[in-house]
Amino acid sequence: MPAADELLGTASAQALARAVSAAVPGAALPALKAAGNGLQGLSLRERADLLRDALLSDLPGSYGEFARTIRAAAAGSEDFTGWLIWPVTSAVAAKAVEADGAAADGAAADRAAFDDAMALLAELTARLTSEFAIRTLLRHDLDRALGIAAGWTDSPDADVRRLASEGTRPYLPWSVRVPEIMARPGVTLPLLEALYRDESEYVRRSVANHLNDLSRDHPGLVVETARRWLDDPAPHTAALIRHALRTLIKRGNPEALGLLGFAPAAVEITGPALDSTVVPFGGSVRFTAVIRNTGSKPARLAVDYIVHHCKANGTLSGKTFKLTTATLAPGQSLTLTREHSFRPITTRRYYPGPHAVTLQVNGMPSDRAEFELRPAAAPQPVSAP
Repeated sequence: MPAADELLGTASAQALARAVSAAVPGAALPALKAAGNGLQGLSLRERADLLRDALLSDLPGSYGEFARTIRAAAAGSEDFTGWLIWPVTSAVAAKAVEADGAAADGAAADRAAFDDAMALLAELTARLTSEFAIRTLLRHDLDRALGIAAGWTDSPDADVRRLASEGTRPYLPWSVRVPEIMARPGVTLPLLEALYRDESEYVRRSVANHLNDLSRDHPGLVVETARRWLDDPAPHTAALIRHALRTLIKRGNPEALGLLGFAPAAVEITGPALDSTVVPFGGSVRFTAVIRNTGSKPARLAVDYIVHHCKANGTLSGKTFKLTTATLAPGQSLTLTREHSFRPITTRRYYPGPHAVTLQVNGMPSDRAEFELRPAAAPQPVSAP
């Protein structure tokens, strides 16, 4: 993935400043210009927050004035797109929440800021996405925001329909959590019900990811929903459900496995057998296993393998990886071989110590094959002749 400065760097900040300057001739924009020079060393989200705060500082008027400026900037600049949209939409949401909170007396003009901000996020979402910014509005008034998002499910614009699903995901990457969504299981399901048959693969993919998010905390709800959708499927429903149930399949959830046709099976698992019981950092472990159908009927199998990593405190934590699917006739055997690398990656830190590999067949684990991960040997100094 590109680095943060490639996504939201000085060039993006300058493009944002130019667009706002064109919309508000004569505006000095000191905070925004300073922020453009202060992005170095910040994460992507920190950069978005810094530029958001700069926009709010340089445009201190009412929500209505702010929204008019953003719409004018969007209409007047072809460069008003890409990752600079993240801080823009975040500023829109923050400004609306501020106006809505100040309207304790129910002043209609101020109360309308929330609804207009939702509309503005829908207008801007195709330029990158408004999925991060909508979280601010969801946290402020969940039912009101969900009611507006429900209307988006009928939009002719696929980006807007996707926003209804993606912006309300329980575990949307890079975003803040919405505690009330987590506390109210199923509150977002009406949006997914309206979208799971959508004509756009882009939208359906979001629905699958949303349902997969829900499965982390509410597997029963997700299995029930998946079963209902499969009872009344569209042409792409089966593929959507396979993607939506991926976490439950990795966890060996029997109901999810059954929905995808992986019923409990009589199988014998021999292995996994390792090629070595000692693996250096940066090396790999190779294992072989044999699965035999000992039953009297064909067996459809989902085969995963689990690497049990040693944590810093010495305990083991499993990570599941997809291996294969297969159908074995009675008495038929399947031999599997896989090499798993321990090369350095940014998303995982390896610790020396005991590790293990197991197979998982239709949710049933095999015996463990244990090995030790060791730091690579330090190069030995060469003696002078």
